[in-house]
Amino acid sequence: MSGRKLEPFTVSSIIGVGLAVLACAVPFWMIISGSFTSESVLATTGYSLFPDFDLTAYKMIFTGPAVLDAYLASVFITVVGTALSLAVTSGLSWVIARRVPGISRPLTVFSYLPMLFSGGLVPLYLLVTQYLHLQNSYFSVILPLLVMPFLVFVQVSAFRQLPESIFESAKIDGAGELRMFFTIALPLSKPILAVVGLFYAVHYWNDWFMALLFIDDVHKFPLPLVLQNLISNISFTQMLPQLAETATPVYQLRLALTTVAIGPILLAYPFAQRYFVKGITLGATKG
Repeated sequence: MSGRKLEPFTVSSIIGVGLAVLACAVPFWMIISGSFTSESVLATTGYSLFPDFDLTAYKMIFTGPAVLDAYLASVFITVVGTALSLAVTSGLSWVIARRVPGISRPLTVFSYLPMLFSGGLVPLYLLVTQYLHLQNSYFSVILPLLVMPFLVFVQVSAFRQLPESIFESAKIDGAGELRMFFTIALPLSKPILAVVGLFYAVHYWNDWFMALLFIDDVHKFPLPLVLQNLISNISFTQMLPQLAETATPVYQLRLALTTVAIGPILLAYPFAQRYFVKGITLGATKG
């Protein structure tokens, strides 16, 4: 049987996707390669695709418990924050999607207004520290990021695409809204839950500003804040004349810190990949 001839559009699509993959993969690989390249080589020859496997930067990073404590803090904030955000977003989206009289419309307005207006940094700081008393607590980072209005409306659109006949049959069998939510809506919404959860996880993992505002205990710093402080301190020490001749691997350390920070969250994508394409396109068409 003769092979199938590729159409010009297919060939051009393969070439385009291949170039896009290279445009993303090559810089990422050069960051990893640079983190394993000695500072002297980086200073003289620049970045390269093949490292000389110098581990100086990684030894500096993992000396002492600071980075390990930061990892544990980031894992706690990400896991607990993502779970709470998914629960609150799903419940809020379900009530809005069901168009419950007297409740859905006010919640819609309540969810939409934060997309247009912000209360400001000072009221947020006073609320978290003076009224909620969450200073130096991981929940001071979790609660301000608990709900993203955009993701609420994405999930509302997904819930409204579920067949209404299923819920009518459940009502005939005596099921209430709560039972329909847990036994029907959530199991049928795994793709959108995976996508929303991934967005929340990335947001919690990368956030350092809330920790900078509300956490003073260095032992509770999450990983992004620790890395931000390390990079700032390294850049500052390089400006001091008395430290200009030190052997601190500035560029190598920056690349190693970047690799350490993005590694765990990058590994989360394969677990959600099977749902990602389907979930992110929910709401684009009806069917």
